[in-house]
Amino acid sequence: MMDRQGVAGLAQPPAKTSSVAKDQLVILVGRRDEPLLILATQFQALGVASLLLADGVEIKQHLSQSSVHRPPSLVVVDVETVRNALELIRELTFLYRGLPVLAAACKGSVGDAREAIDVGAADYFLLPVGEEKLSGLWSSFGNQYFDPELGRGRRLITNDDRMRRILMQIRRVGQTNATVLIQGESGTGKELIARFLHQVSNRTKGPFVAINCAALPENLLESELFGHAKGAFTGAMVDHKGKFQQANGGTIFLDEISEMSLNLQAKLLRVLQEREVDPVGGRSPIALDVRVVASTNRDLRQWVDQDKFREDLFYRLNVFPVHLPALRERTKDILQLSEHFRVRFVAELGRNNIPFSSSAIAALQTYDWPGNIRELENVIHRALLMAEGREIQPEDLMIDVPISSINRMAPTAEAESYEPHYVTPLLAGGEEDDKQRLHLPVGTTVREMEEFLIFRTLDEVNGNRTRAAELLGISIRTLRNKLNEYAAR
Repeated sequence: MMDRQGVAGLAQPPAKTSSVAKDQLVILVGRRDEPLLILATQFQALGVASLLLADGVEIKQHLSQSSVHRPPSLVVVDVETVRNALELIRELTFLYRGLPVLAAACKGSVGDAREAIDVGAADYFLLPVGEEKLSGLWSSFGNQYFDPELGRGRRLITNDDRMRRILMQIRRVGQTNATVLIQGESGTGKELIARFLHQVSNRTKGPFVAINCAALPENLLESELFGHAKGAFTGAMVDHKGKFQQANGGTIFLDEISEMSLNLQAKLLRVLQEREVDPVGGRSPIALDVRVVASTNRDLRQWVDQDKFREDLFYRLNVFPVHLPALRERTKDILQLSEHFRVRFVAELGRNNIPFSSSAIAALQTYDWPGNIRELENVIHRALLMAEGREIQPEDLMIDVPISSINRMAPTAEAESYEPHYVTPLLAGGEEDDKQRLHLPVGTTVREMEEFLIFRTLDEVNGNRTRAAELLGISIRTLRNKLNEYAAR
């Protein structure tokens, strides 16, 4: 019998690993007994680090702190030793869409496997597992890049015609290396859109690296962006890779680009032109292969006119412009997003299901949302912390809406409510009946409709092209040709 303390909580991969797996992590959830310890050793042999966590509380805490912990590429839940394992699988697949969750057990049946898959498990296997079987599972489900910021309940959900068109366009540009400039008010989801672009691009297995250009003074920002060599300045004791080098092979997101000094703008322009970076104090430039996505809440064209932003850099960044609408302009999405955040925070806070009252719905529809989606998310979170009754009331929301407006809209809001069919996210998929329906804006061309249908189907089958072709009634070759055609535009 293997010593239960014989394997550390984090099993490090061996020194020689494949370039794909070397930075990836699998989380094993269950009792620290021989079956999971052996499984951790088997993953180590594949060159994959493993982290053993005891239960649902520990893994949800780990995933919620994505800025601190390394995100996993795969989760395995021991359904025999984890309390309420099926409910945990259901929660993980709901809150972290895109993160594959496998169910495992020492003793199981076809019925057990069906139950696990019904609640969202990507597959079910018995322990101990053979090396060939485990390698196949890793190749099918684990060998990919999972972005916790997109997965952590932050799915792209919309019924708004303008947003739908933007998402379709981003899918198209994702297959190119074009630089993208995202403009919109604070809180409209610029970083989320940037992450979505990364996930639908041909760089999805590479890193996504974000930096806020307004958060650091000029000297520190330069070092963070471009890196520095040992001895470049006082305190530079070792070589430091900048964000551009860290993002090599993937995407770098330059948030609040408008706040960058003119001096740094000139250096950034050279990086974009030459596709190479000069670390501070370095001896030679370093070649780069990275897509640049920038964002701002300013009118950047106006800043160019005011000599606050370089015109040549503006044109370099503005190859593909994206203008995100404010939440007040997305009236169809307010209740849908509110319900999405409500369900998410009910699960995260461990509360009983508590719906919105008709008056609360009216208040949500009436409010102007100056802080946009970020404010809405915070309001719903606060409401679930404050609510003491059987429903969320307007006073729980703590937003400034006249009572007369609430009373005037409440009957309409109550009639609408939000039955399952109301939630129709573009990417996340809705309830079962909604998965069979498409919502296309008036004026959509036949070509756009075809493209939308193909990508929506791929979303529903998690990118499985063979299954998508079957559902669409076309050959895999035709599907491949269509995708190549979209990428070439």
